[in-house]
Amino acid sequence: MIAARWIEHTLEPRFELGTSKGPITARTVWYLIAWHTDRPEIKGIGEAALFPGHSKEFPADVKTKLIELCADTHDWSSRLTTDLVVVPSVRFAVEQCLRDLEVSGTKQLFPSTFLLGQQTIPINGLVWMGDKSTMRQRIRERIEKGYTTVKMKIGAIGIGDELELLKAIRADFNADTITLRVDANGALSAGQAPEVLKRLADLQVHSIEQPVHAGLYEVMAELCASSPIPIALDEDLIGLNTRDAKVDLLDHLEPQFIVIKPSLVGGWAATAEWIELAKARNIGWWITSALESSIGLNAIAQFTATLNVSMAQGLGTGNVYTNNIPSPLLAEAGMLRYRPEVAWDLSSLQP
Repeated sequence: MIAARWIEHTLEPRFELGTSKGPITARTVWYLIAWHTDRPEIKGIGEAALFPGHSKEFPADVKTKLIELCADTHDWSSRLTTDLVVVPSVRFAVEQCLRDLEVSGTKQLFPSTFLLGQQTIPINGLVWMGDKSTMRQRIRERIEKGYTTVKMKIGAIGIGDELELLKAIRADFNADTITLRVDANGALSAGQAPEVLKRLADLQVHSIEQPVHAGLYEVMAELCASSPIPIALDEDLIGLNTRDAKVDLLDHLEPQFIVIKPSLVGGWAATAEWIELAKARNIGWWITSALESSIGLNAIAQFTATLNVSMAQGLGTGNVYTNNIPSPLLAEAGMLRYRPEVAWDLSSLQP
């Protein structure tokens, strides 16, 4: 028999995380912890990390479902395809928790050379929003630390200043040396988007994530068809929890890329379905975190490592917190690696 409990944890960023939807000064996640009653010392852990302003779920939804799950543990596996589908972050937490129990609580969820420290995952260097001088400094730091793909969030300080920052990078580094991505988080208006896309193309920007607000399907379809740079859907994927809805989106919008956040789309199974549908349509993809703690990031990274990716993924966010769970994951020089010699420190999750 399985017993379970859950805890809420607030992560504290090292600096204000600027986004077009406002700054992030704290991040709340929930851990689902389960064990077999005849082996209580072995615990499986999963993380539910909804993202306010992006997720379709709310904290109350998460806590209600976690209470239900802990009160009745006998049918977790079957619920992954029923009621948990509409609470994607909790669904992912259950996936993680069950898998971790299967591997005796080791957090080694997907055997691979990544877990042996013999394989790395290419990652982009993320540049958070800030004032112009701060962003310029952060861009330089990312490049100096060995990142060859740099992703800059745009839409907060003014597109003119943001384009100037990108232009300055291009003056020093060509597209063969540094790949530039931008993420608008839906900050551009339908009217301004075409001109911004043209100027980004002039700077040989690799792609733009979610240029206009999610749900503007006709606008996004037109942009995907006419944009001089590739468009990657991000927020438009969130909340589409059935296969038919995913097919309709991809067939109607025909994006060049999709960006998949497992915590927001429903975990490994949902991510695998998005990838399958994208591949069938020659749509590129990459996987990114949603500012999870080390528990969720580990689950995403190990899954990603099994996919033999060559394009930079968005998995370098583990060091943004002062109180993250110490783990074997390490992001450096544009790569995410797993250090098997480093032990997990789960003391903060003890009752």
